[in-house]
Amino acid sequence: MKDNIPSLEMSFPVRARDFLAGGDGAARIRQVLQQVGFPPAIIRRVAIAAYEAEMNIVIHSEGGELKAQITPGVITITARDTGPGIPDIDLAMQEGYSTAPREIQEMGFGAGMGLPNIRRCADELEIKSAPGQGTTVNIIIYNR
Repeated sequence: MKDNIPSLEMSFPVRARDFLAGGDGAARIRQVLQQVGFPPAIIRRVAIAAYEAEMNIVIHSEGGELKAQITPGVITITARDTGPGIPDIDLAMQEGYSTAPREIQEMGFGAGMGLPNIRRCADELEIKSAPGQGTTVNIIIYNR
């Protein structure tokens, strides 16, 4: 991305249980990063983190929003939802731990890799959540 390009902001509504549209926001973010010339390795990390965050909204919440703020040096992804919240974030960060209902797991989702995959892709990760108050996930990836 050229340094003289101003920051870009994108926002996508995410509907609960909408598996057909799930991932559309992450795909659009990936497209924009390609169009403005980010390196493939950065695009890959952002796409994975955004997809996992978006699918967590689809699977676990009552709906929410995926946002991206893109500057030449940093991409910030924010996933915010309304829903049950995460009672134990440390437990939720363990690979394979999932609270997804069986029918969603049978569809191939909810394997308990979403947050661990986000953590692997992010340079910085902040999760704010409380039972009954929804969840906000902030992901920062630096373009170095």
